[in-house]
Amino acid sequence: MPRLGEVTRSVRSKNAGPFWITVDIFFDGAESYARYKSDSALDAPALARRLGADPAWIRRYEIETLNALKLSYPRAQPQGGVVERDMHSGQQYLPLLEIELAP
Repeated sequence: MPRLGEVTRSVRSKNAGPFWITVDIFFDGAESYARYKSDSALDAPALARRLGADPAWIRRYEIETLNALKLSYPRAQPQGGVVERDMHSGQQYLPLLEIELAP
């Protein structure tokens, strides 16, 4: 079964303000995007489990012109707080790379 990291050109995460994180998933072409964008492993509940977020708060956008999915979700802690471990949210995408997709 292919993993998300194998069928994408780039996956990145970043701040979307002090209270939200955004993840961009760029597939390696229109064919991969069309094939995997609706995979159940990439629906809001499955992504929420991987990201440690509440599924009700996951915002998922399909951007066909870029062959991309965009996710936004609230940070567990506000940016710059005492327990902050990733100030710019640049490492939050890592748990997504190993998601197994349907063949």
